[in-house]
Amino acid sequence: QVQLVESGGGLVQPGGSLRLSCAAPGIIFNIYTMGWYRQAPGKQRELVATITRGGSTNYADSVNGRFTISRDNAKLTIYLQMNSLKFEDTAVYYCNALYSAKTYWGQGTQVTVSS
Repeated sequence: QVQLVESGGGLVQPGGSLRLSCAAPGIIFNIYTMGWYRQAPGKQRELVATITRGGSTNYADSVNGRFTISRDNAKLTIYLQMNSLKFEDTAVYYCNALYSAKTYWGQGTQVTVSS
């Protein structure tokens, strides 16, 4: 019923950049808080960044200053611009939509930082 479509993952060298994208239906995008989470092998899923319908953002300390979350309301898409990537950023990144008791997840996109 609700599909979050993610793209942009890949393999990059340390210090490189990637931009992730997540498209959502308008009924979701225009109301829900959107965000990015990530999960590395053997670790719990962690919050990376969120952005509200009003544009308020929050970042995990580990990515603050390096990553930027944004939204394009016309394209119904959120982005995660990742700069100065580190080995420890390697994880599956998931798009998330949250509103009240309702939440939706994308299938994830792999980001690998390796030299």
